[in-house]
This record gives sequence, C-alpha cells and structure tokens, in this order.
Amino acid sequence: MSNSLRYDVLMLNDDETPMAFVVQVLQDVFEMDFDDACKLMLGIHHNGMGVSGIYQRKEAEAKVAEVLALATEQKHPLKCVLEEMR
Repeated sequence: MSNSLRYDVLMLNDDETPMAFVVQVLQDVFEMDFDDACKLMLGIHHNGMGVSGIYQRKEAEAKVAEVLALATEQKHPLKCVLEEMR
C-alpha cells in the first residue's frame, strides 16, 4: 500500500446529534470557517453523509479519532469514517 493514497473523511448523518455540534466539529477539527461548516453540515443532513476532508491515511485516522472522541465526550452518536479514494 502506497503512502500517497488519499482518504476521504466522511461524516455520517444521524437524527440525534445537534446541527450546531456538527458545525463546531467541522470548524475545530477540519478548520472550516462558519459558512463552509454550515453548508457542509446541511449537505450531510440532506444527503446522509459528506466529505469533511481528504488526507493521507494517518492524518485521516487521526481526524476520525478526534471527531469520535468529541462526540463520545458530548454523548452524541455522531459517526465519522474514512474511505479510500478511488
């Protein structure tokens, strides 16, 4: 497996996690500005998932772990996964 492979970090929609929390995570973890975070959050809400960023594997894994830790800490069921780009 090559180190140059890139991975999409996907956030998955659920019916319980507050939209404001998703926006905050997108700002804090993925360094988005408020408007871009709101647009992506709405896309995730309407489409069931959305790409939060594209990274090499180790950074993608770290982003996923950070999102899941924040969600667990706040007791939200928010899910975040990585997927190899095709």
